[in-house]
Amino acid sequence: MAMTQEVEREALAPAAALFRGLADPTRLAIVRRLAGGEARVVDLVRELGWAQSTVSAHLACLRDCGLVDYRAVGRQSFYFLTHMELMDLLAAAESLLAATGETVALCPTYGDGPR
Repeated sequence: MAMTQEVEREALAPAAALFRGLADPTRLAIVRRLAGGEARVVDLVRELGWAQSTVSAHLACLRDCGLVDYRAVGRQSFYFLTHMELMDLLAAAESLLAATGETVALCPTYGDGPR
């Protein structure tokens, strides 16, 4: 029985990694912005109001997860979403939040409520 649970746990590991990659408000804001079209780091810094190092670090995480990539044009890099299905996932998450009354925000482990 323990072996079956371990196999199941290993099978779920990629999904868990995907959700960890999205588990930051900064990365979600970047994803939402890139859903509207590609952008350079300087564009994201200006539009989102974060430091260049912050934007770059979160873009690197999203690239490592395979959710974002870039194309080079001269000395500029234009970042874009690699899979627009990600927007379907986020829309489903928003629907789930609406259905639960956003009670996950009160979760003592993962929410914004008191710890």
